Amino acid sequence: MPRMKIANGTWILVGDGRKALFLRNDGLAEQPNLHCIATREQQNPATREQGTDAPGRAFASVGGMRSSMETTDWHDEEARRFAAGIAAELNAAVHEGRYEHLILVAPPRILAELRQDLSKEAKARVRAEIDKDLTRHTIADIETILLAAG
Repeated sequence: MPRMKIANGTWILVGDGRKALFLRNDGLAEQPNLHCIATREQQNPATREQGTDAPGRAFASVGGMRSSMETTDWHDEEARRFAAGIAAELNAAVHEGRYEHLILVAPPRILAELRQDLSKEAKARVRAEIDKDLTRHTIADIETILLAAG
């Protein structure tokens, strides 16, 4: 099985809905040496801890029918906002010429949010997308997992 090659200077974003690591390969393509260049983290408690209102109600204008509205999932909303903020940082960095290649590592839902919010210029630099949550792994573990993902 071929191993992934990570070009020198490649940025690797490892993120989920509340934490993001910006890594850069300062080593060789076959022997990466990842360094953390930035970290972003936000508090995102469960929805039950963020929202206090009961679900809304809708009343039919004719008859006595009622139905409840779906409650807002505040936890998901915060994860979407966080992903949008990370995408904005990646867009600004590519516009400034700070990276040529990008690898995205995130759970599938967050990858979808990033894809939606990345600029055309940033999307053109994406070399790989890996749908895993590696935010709790060490940088050495992330190197090993990326190389095996080839």
